[in-house]
Amino acid sequence: MGKRLEHISPELADFIQQQKIFFVGTAAEEGRVNISPKGTDTFRVLGENKIVWLNLTGSGNETAAHLLKNNRMTIMFCAFEGKPMILRLYGTAQIFHNRDEKFEEYFRLFQDFTGARQIIEMDVDLVQTSCGFAVPLMDFKEERTILTNWADKQGEEGIKNYWAEKNVKSIDGFETKIFDE
Repeated sequence: MGKRLEHISPELADFIQQQKIFFVGTAAEEGRVNISPKGTDTFRVLGENKIVWLNLTGSGNETAAHLLKNNRMTIMFCAFEGKPMILRLYGTAQIFHNRDEKFEEYFRLFQDFTGARQIIEMDVDLVQTSCGFAVPLMDFKEERTILTNWADKQGEEGIKNYWAEKNVKSIDGFETKIFDE
């Protein structure tokens, strides 16, 4: 059954590495709560209490807007294959853009994605496991390449134009600072 832990154990780090999808939850003090599914090879465990993930271009930029208002974040993994388990990481996060030194440092940990929008660094203050007995068993077929193919076709300038159109403000009108220096 479920446990509360102070850090990510090596066994949990292995579990994380095997997962094909994770979910990110954020909320400002007001407005909507956001839960975003994330896929592709965009998540790294850096230590017992630190993770980073590469945020690719999407139709919205809620996570960034929320973290600027309130830096708390929850990340959830579910085992859809093998032994059932749900893993949640709770903590505080900060955003790095390609203009930031930390972005360059962390970006080396990932494949070079044309649509790389931000890198999120999270300090984990609570790790929680739960049973996952009701999570369905599902077989992984393959990664979708639609987003990466689209981003490659847009190129760097096209991506920036898309950000200007779709990623400057959240659905609640909060700034994302995607272009601020």
